[in-house]
Amino acid sequence: MAESDTPSSPKLLPDEIHRAVTPGTALLRLQTTHSREGVLDGAWWPRSRDVATELPDLIRALTAHLGPLTRVGLDVDAWEEVPTRVVVDDKVVRLDTFPVGDDTVLVTRGDNDHFSLLVVPPDTTPDAARDFMARAVRADNVTQAAEILIARPPEPTTDHEESA
Repeated sequence: MAESDTPSSPKLLPDEIHRAVTPGTALLRLQTTHSREGVLDGAWWPRSRDVATELPDLIRALTAHLGPLTRVGLDVDAWEEVPTRVVVDDKVVRLDTFPVGDDTVLVTRGDNDHFSLLVVPPDTTPDAARDFMARAVRADNVTQAAEILIARPPEPTTDHEESA
């Protein structure tokens, strides 16, 4: 088998990803189950708190997976200059600015189909972001977003600990 044919095990969010991507690139993880029994449906790690820069790519990414979105609810105090709507690919998405908490974004598809996403703070380390995002998308997750973000992520293991 050629080296390029060797299966690899890609890591979710490599350490340099947050610095390597430009603002507005959606770093997103969604549940892969249709049950939607967990508290959260996914997680988003924006590069900044600039809604005009960050939200359009999130909406594009979610639209590709969920279909057309009608609304996004977010906490106006957690973001810079929140407009009442954004136009993405010639479609208007209304922004609801109510105190949902700066740790979630609520996305609406259709009239009443809501998806709750954990918002990982932009300055989070890659290891912590990976952990927070993985916890958020577990099908059996019953932990609220704020509790996930204050929980201490596990310490990274060293090569010596892994071989023991």
